[in-house]
Amino acid sequence: MDHTHLMRRAVAEALGTGLLVAVVVGSGIAASRLSRDAGIQLLANSSATAFGLTVLILLFGPLSGAHFNPMVSLVDAVLGRRTRSGLPAMETIVYVMVQTVGAIGGAVLANLMFDAPTAWSTTERVGAGVLLGEVVATAGLILLVVGLARTGAGLIAAPAIGAYIGAAYWFTSSTSFANPAVTVGRMFTDTFAGIAPSSALAFLAAQLVGAALGAALAALLFPRARAGAPTADDVVVPQTIS
Repeated sequence: MDHTHLMRRAVAEALGTGLLVAVVVGSGIAASRLSRDAGIQLLANSSATAFGLTVLILLFGPLSGAHFNPMVSLVDAVLGRRTRSGLPAMETIVYVMVQTVGAIGGAVLANLMFDAPTAWSTTERVGAGVLLGEVVATAGLILLVVGLARTGAGLIAAPAIGAYIGAAYWFTSSTSFANPAVTVGRMFTDTFAGIAPSSALAFLAAQLVGAALGAALAALLFPRARAGAPTADDVVVPQTIS
């Protein structure tokens, strides 16, 4: 294992996930302060997130693959196990840990920028429909990510994934968290984008179900990577910097 290379990838994943949460939380705070209309608030939040995620994937993808999501990393490891092309177990653990720490840091950073206290969120997000929406959001994301990788469409991964998340804010009842690290990070802000700890556990379970469903669909629809396509550990975009 190249520890220097892994360290750079881990830093990229921590920074990318942290900045993603800062975008989500920060734009949510700004939107809620600039408008009292819930639709306009969600439009601002979703647009900023879609554009921000696209930029972050373009920036950090060549370093770490730009997972920014434990479910993406876990699916990468599982689907690549048979061909030994996915993330190794130790690297998967590192990715998940730094993504989670980075997400918490991103929420704290957004709170500080907008002079909001860092506190447990009191925003309850409950209901069978909301959890179904989170399953759908996560399954769609995993299907998209793996499908792009296995068809060699990594060049369009950044705008495609950004567009999907921006759209899923609106077509899913959960507003598409689709990311356990982001879910944990959003527990640390009692603002527009927050989620109460009492709701987060159910969201994490829904994301796990969604990821398993998305991975199964991807394996069915895209059983083999196209010749010359990125390997599984490049599951979002090909890594080019060693």
